[in-house]
Amino acid sequence: MSRILAGTDNDSLTSAFPSLLVGHETRDDAAAVVLDGDQVILSTTDFFMPIVDDPYDFGRIAATNAISDIYAMGGTPLVAVAILGWPVAALSPEIANLVVKGGRDVCRQLGFPLAGGHSIDAPEPLFGLAVTGAVKRAHLKRNGNAKPGDQLLLTKPLGVGILTTAEKQGKLHRDHFGLATEVMCQANDIGAALAKIEGVHALTDVTGFGLAGHLLEMCEAADLTATLDTATLPELPALDSYIEMGCVPGGTQRNFDASHERLPSLTSRQQAVLCDPQTSGGLLVAVSPDACESVQHLLLEQHLATNIVGVLQSTDQRGPRITLAAL
Repeated sequence: MSRILAGTDNDSLTSAFPSLLVGHETRDDAAAVVLDGDQVILSTTDFFMPIVDDPYDFGRIAATNAISDIYAMGGTPLVAVAILGWPVAALSPEIANLVVKGGRDVCRQLGFPLAGGHSIDAPEPLFGLAVTGAVKRAHLKRNGNAKPGDQLLLTKPLGVGILTTAEKQGKLHRDHFGLATEVMCQANDIGAALAKIEGVHALTDVTGFGLAGHLLEMCEAADLTATLDTATLPELPALDSYIEMGCVPGGTQRNFDASHERLPSLTSRQQAVLCDPQTSGGLLVAVSPDACESVQHLLLEQHLATNIVGVLQSTDQRGPRITLAAL
């Protein structure tokens, strides 16, 4: 992605368009444009090919994942349009209808419309949303506003990529059927409430780059170093067993290769978990110590993970990176 965006200078965009508050300079979750002194409009899009067999669930997951970017900026979604690629000669339109229905139902449940979209004939199915949201400027959360001393919390368990790979390989234990889908379909709407807590300095959602990748983006944007306590990370069940059976997606190695220079020495298990590509993962929250209890109380009310999984510190001459230690 860095190579794709090379030369597309965001500084020139912000000078030409002063209303643009957030572009791609820190790889944040959504673009942000100020309408006036208080109101900010958010815009994002995301789409991908199926990761589950059920078309309705695929639509739900893709929609939940795309909408999450609005919540990760502290915003509330207003409207969405669909992006659909469909192999019309190979798969029936009735199957595509179920995909779109899954996406529409998610939008409806979260209180806004899926109001149209665009479709093309494609060699492989893909689906996603372009979502517009809004947030008050005082509550806008960027991934680069974290501060030294902030504690880190992660609202959903890691391991989605491992469990979906186990299912594709026919190795998923029957007790775990549907578990990854349940996690992926859990909306991150808590982000809008978290953004109103004064001590919450930064938010981002953990998706395809894994926890390590998205945390490094936060560290780089704020020029900080993170210390993680892997013992406190929320995880889906039986990851050890699935990792031993080889249920590690190919994206894990790509994520590690992209960030290994800023990571400590990792065991194979640590690499599999920290670099596991998440689909519709949880929110990574950077919060001041004095506001942490308020955040944990809010998360507990929503049955979300409340563990403190890390802390942020000022960086040194080695630059932003991740270290491991018991907290």
